[in-house]
Amino acid sequence: MYLASWRILAASTVVLLGGTAGSMGQEWKPDRPINLIVPWGAGGSTDQVTRVTAPILAEALGVDVVVVNQPGASGAIGTQEVLNAAKDGYTWTANAIANNATYSVTGLLEGTNIDDWHIYLSVANVPVVSVPANSEFQDFGQLLEALKTRGNEVTVATAGITSSGGTAIAALADTGDFDYNMITYDGGGPAAIATASGEAMVTTQLAVEQTELIRGGRLRALAVLSAEPLVLEGVDPIPPITQWLPDMELAPDYFGIFIPRGVPEEVVATVDKIWAEQVLNAQSLKTYAETFGAVFAPSYGADAREKAMPVVILEACSSVERGEAVNDPSTIGIDCETRTEVGTP
Repeated sequence: MYLASWRILAASTVVLLGGTAGSMGQEWKPDRPINLIVPWGAGGSTDQVTRVTAPILAEALGVDVVVVNQPGASGAIGTQEVLNAAKDGYTWTANAIANNATYSVTGLLEGTNIDDWHIYLSVANVPVVSVPANSEFQDFGQLLEALKTRGNEVTVATAGITSSGGTAIAALADTGDFDYNMITYDGGGPAAIATASGEAMVTTQLAVEQTELIRGGRLRALAVLSAEPLVLEGVDPIPPITQWLPDMELAPDYFGIFIPRGVPEEVVATVDKIWAEQVLNAQSLKTYAETFGAVFAPSYGADAREKAMPVVILEACSSVERGEAVNDPSTIGIDCETRTEVGTP
């Protein structure tokens, strides 16, 4: 019921938020372009959806919204740039919310947490395990057996440890009890392309980063990290990972645009209004999601934060289990024994 539940949640969000647009403050009218920093390389999941969303915002605000790719350190370099910028409303970022919320746990951005950001979510994404079209592995069961017996001989292309692909292979390894050899690239798109070309044996990046390569016959999709098959037009349904690992813990991975706390209130009120009135009904975003295997799931404010917490808790606690945590998740208000949010000390 995993993907079906996403769709129900997305529909509920539209209904709930459609009536909130009236409670807005003074309108913000920017007088110069807005820099929207994508802390990953071009072509990846964050870059893709941000370039669909930016024109909607630009038209509503009446100024250019300039998407700038600034990759490095699993997205931490570009994110730090936004945190360091003047809090005048002209510098935003985009990412998976689980990254921004847990950079402090992994030590990439000390002292940060989810509440450093005003959250505007657009889609939910799901990782897919794929191999080159000429791979020896015909299904995930064969790959799983190889990972268990050949471990570090199996190379896995991702965008880094904290990327969606990096956390996906780590979660698979935890559940399946195997080792692997990760090769990192500047983004999910480059990781998928490298796998298709044979540089790596496997990729675990998001469906949206692999869809065209799968449709083009350059990647063979073996499993989707979901409890339900992933249906993409033009290819056979991709089987759920629970077919081989029924106890694997899963949570939707939400992506969106984040504005740092401390900007003027009218900036937040204006973007809230745009999200409620335009992004929640954006046909371009709906078409993108339907075409590339994502789930159209826009939300903002407290509703977005609530939706984000399951994957934030999962990523924070999983990093402890994998030995990647530099700071305990309790420092960002997460209790891993109960898998709940308990508030910051």
